[in-house]
Amino acid sequence: MRQKTSNPESGEQEEKSKVSGSQTLQRGLDLLDQVIDGPIKLADLSERMGLTRSTTHRLANAMVDRGFLTFLPREGYQLGPKLLQLGFLAQAQADVVQIARPHLEALASASEDTVHLGRLDGDQALYLDKIAGRRRVEISSRIGDRHPLTSTGLGKALLLDDSEAVWTRLFDAEREDGTHDADAALWFDRMRTYVAQGRTFDLEENEDQIRCVAAPVRDAAGAIVAAISLSSAAQYMDDERMQALSAEVRAAAHAISADLGWTPGVKPPNRPARR
Repeated sequence: MRQKTSNPESGEQEEKSKVSGSQTLQRGLDLLDQVIDGPIKLADLSERMGLTRSTTHRLANAMVDRGFLTFLPREGYQLGPKLLQLGFLAQAQADVVQIARPHLEALASASEDTVHLGRLDGDQALYLDKIAGRRRVEISSRIGDRHPLTSTGLGKALLLDDSEAVWTRLFDAEREDGTHDADAALWFDRMRTYVAQGRTFDLEENEDQIRCVAAPVRDAAGAIVAAISLSSAAQYMDDERMQALSAEVRAAAHAISADLGWTPGVKPPNRPARR
C-alpha cells in the first residue's frame, strides 16, 4: 500500500486561500457600511473603499448577484432585498425576554429591588419576566399577569408614544372599571412630563405602598415593543431616590433596545390608533 505524503506547498496554498476569502468577506462588509445612507456611484464607492474601480466593481457586482445590493442606473449602488429579508428574520428570532434578562438581572442586583419586563396585550400590560429584589418587599405581580396600563409604571411606559386621545380612552375605561381613580388633570400633566423625560412613575396607584420607575424598550425602527420597571416599597422609594433611579432604569431600557437593533435618535413611527 502506497503511503500518503503531505505536500507543504498545498498547505500554504490552502492557508493563502483562507486569508484571501476572509479579506474578501471583510471588504464586502465594509462596502455595505458605505451604502447605508443611500445610492452611491462606483467612483465614490471606490474612493471610500480605497480600492481600484475594477476591484470595487467586481466586488459590488458579486453582492448584487447575491441580492445584498441593487444597482440603480445613473444613481449607483444601494442596499438590496436580501438584507431586508435577513432583517425581518433577525427581528423574528429576537426573543425580547432572553435579550432583556441579563440587563434585568444587573438592574435588580444593583438596586436590590424587583424588576419587571412587560409588553402590550390589547389594552393591558402583560408581564413577561420578573426578577425579585433582595429586600423583604412583597410585590404581588407574577409572570403572565395582566395589569392596567394607566395605573402602572410599566403600563404608562408602553403608552408614551400614543396620542392623548388614546390616553383618554384608556383612562376613562379603567376609571369606569374601578381600576384607577386618579385625578384626570393631574394624571395627564404627569404623562406629558413622562413623555419629555422618557420614563414613568407609579406613585402607589396600582398597589398600596408600592412605587416604581419604568421606561420603554424600543426596536430597530424606534417603536415601543416592551417596557421595564423597577418596583419597591414606598419607604425605599422616596421622591429623591426615584429621580436618581430614573437614569439607571432608562439606561437599562436603552441597553435592551440597543440589543434589539435600536439606535439613539431614531424617531419612532406613527403608531396606528388603537381602538
